[in-house]
Amino acid sequence: MKIYSIQGMSCAGCARAIETALNTIPEVISVQVSFADSTAQVSTTELFSNAEVITAIEALNYTVQLQGSGGGNSTAELQIVIIGSGSAAFSCAIKAAENAAQVTIVEASETIGGCCVNVGCVPSKILIRAAHLAQQQRDNPFAGLENHEPLLDRAILARQQQLRVDELRAAKYQHILDNNAALHLVKGRAHLAPAGGVIVTDSEGREQHLAADKILIATGSTPTIPAIPGLSQTPYWTSTEALFATQLPEHLLVLGSSVVALEIAQAYRRLGSKVTIVARHTLLSCQDPELGAQLAQCLVGEGIDILINTLALSVSHDGQQFTMQTAKALLHADKLLISTGRQPNTEALNLAAQGVATDSAGAVQVDRQMQSSNADIYAAGDCATMPQYVYVAAAAGSRAAVNMTGGEAQLDLSSMPAVIFTDPQVATVGLSEQRAVELEIATHSRTLRLENVPRALANFQTAGFVKLVCDAQSGRLLGAQILAENASEMIQTAALAITHKMTVTELANQLFPYLTMVEGIKLCAQTFTKDVSELSCCAG
Repeated sequence: MKIYSIQGMSCAGCARAIETALNTIPEVISVQVSFADSTAQVSTTELFSNAEVITAIEALNYTVQLQGSGGGNSTAELQIVIIGSGSAAFSCAIKAAENAAQVTIVEASETIGGCCVNVGCVPSKILIRAAHLAQQQRDNPFAGLENHEPLLDRAILARQQQLRVDELRAAKYQHILDNNAALHLVKGRAHLAPAGGVIVTDSEGREQHLAADKILIATGSTPTIPAIPGLSQTPYWTSTEALFATQLPEHLLVLGSSVVALEIAQAYRRLGSKVTIVARHTLLSCQDPELGAQLAQCLVGEGIDILINTLALSVSHDGQQFTMQTAKALLHADKLLISTGRQPNTEALNLAAQGVATDSAGAVQVDRQMQSSNADIYAAGDCATMPQYVYVAAAAGSRAAVNMTGGEAQLDLSSMPAVIFTDPQVATVGLSEQRAVELEIATHSRTLRLENVPRALANFQTAGFVKLVCDAQSGRLLGAQILAENASEMIQTAALAITHKMTVTELANQLFPYLTMVEGIKLCAQTFTKDVSELSCCAG
């Protein structure tokens, strides 16, 4: 419930007119306007912007101002400071500005926008797509369509990649700053002031104190560099250098076995480099084991060498080549990519000064409302205790803004989809069988090989599977794991089914278009009750 102060009403009829106007807004749940108190109490859906309520009242020639949820100070006076300028930060800033707050964004680097647009999602998907097209020229499954070695210029590709990154940053970040008077950017390094607020130190060492009613920490993360003897003295790559390199190495050595490591490893192999992956455990060791095992087969099939259960003992560089000593082999390569995870950027924030608790990795501990142990300080994105995905960061940022400005919004991650953009892609949502066992939930599961999916047969690409996990008693869908081309486009169907508590029988009875890869979800759901190999094409 939000309370608005209204000036200019002259009778009870004015109150009724305002109620009528507000009730026409679809997101408004209930309205009570009091002529005597000069207020409107409005209940809306959780992520609804106050701006539309204010606009509707002002259109009737009244003056309106949003109060706090308990009737305190107007949010027109609310000062929010956001440390960081990535997806979580901007999502919060936009929503807070819509709710009449004044927002100051503090960014330590010269470039705004954070990881995703600058050195993460956007440039990596450009690189992966280019590598995919190169591989299609080199190796396609169709008789009569001649394969040939693609002509590649890595420098030109890197330049095009950077131009698109610059365009998106200008459109999605700088443009918003330039055109929203409620948002202000301050450059410098921020830390929490013991007496409250934020202290910003600029590039010349000058300090500025920013008063803040509420603070969002959205400082993101940086690559974790393992403590391997000799590594720090070498010119190793992180994902940033790998994404923007203008020359292809003859041999790339990749230390890591999860999302970023595998995406970049396959892209470089397809662009023409020899690639060796060194995995401390197995590929995707935190996922359903079959995902990593089958993806490994696909990568090996493309010529990537994979060493699993292998520990790097030391690393050296002689000015030309890297040497990595492992218990299994002595490895040599001209470039080394370190991709062993990311750590939160919180060390320099002086979080203890305002009682902000972190976990053992330094991530800000937050609840489902993104609130930290300090009620006036929130956190969102990779620097907080939440999954490191940009869409999670953005959702968390907007919900934090709602809560800062008097609302109540929570972030439900129970049906959060996750994707790895290898080829075939890996996509998951909900519970795996292993996780269900840990939670002591009895389940049934079925796995459908892609040779049972007509579109995969038509594409001559049958590597992979669809796996569904359901509650043993009710049949309600609990999770999905997919290894397939375009798994990223398929997984949202399973996510929606989980959100709406559908059973596998209900999912099996849905209409799915033919020929599509997502039909594999329907077919897998059908396998709980029948043998789909005995069905005709698109049998319902």
